[in-house]
Amino acid sequence: MARAQAPQRRASGREQGVRNARLKLLALAVLCLLPIGGAARMAWAGQGWIPLALYPLASLVTVLLYWQDKQQARSQAWRTPEKVLHVSELLGGWPGGLLAQQLFRHKTRKLSYQLVFWGIVSLHQVFWLDYLWLGGRLPWQSLFASLG
Repeated sequence: MARAQAPQRRASGREQGVRNARLKLLALAVLCLLPIGGAARMAWAGQGWIPLALYPLASLVTVLLYWQDKQQARSQAWRTPEKVLHVSELLGGWPGGLLAQQLFRHKTRKLSYQLVFWGIVSLHQVFWLDYLWLGGRLPWQSLFASLG
C-alpha cells in the first residue's frame, strides 16, 4: 500500500525550496509574455493602462490570499474559500497564483482546483491572442454582456 509522501525537510524542520525553480520561472515568464505584451500594446495605443497595472496588483493580492490560506490550513483555522482565490486569479492575479502555488506548495495537488486554475490561465491567453493577432474577432463583449 502506497504511503503519502511528506515534503522533504531540512535539519531545521522547514520545507525545502521550490523544485525545478529555473524551469518553473521560465514557464511563468513564457505564460506572462502575452498578457504583458497585450496590456503594454493596449496602454501605448491609448486604450487604457488598467490591464498593465491590474496584473501586478492582482498578482500581489493573490499571493497574499494564498499565503493567508496556507497559514490557516496549517493552524486548522477558517480557510479562504476557493472561489475567492479563483476570482482573484480571474481578475488578473493568475501569475501570482502560479508563483504562490510553488512558493507555498499550496493547492498543487487538488485536481479540481488545478482544472479551474488552468482554465483561467487559458482564458487569459486566448483573450490576449485574440487582441494581439485576431484583432478582437472573438465575441468577448457579448460574453461580458451576458454575464452582467
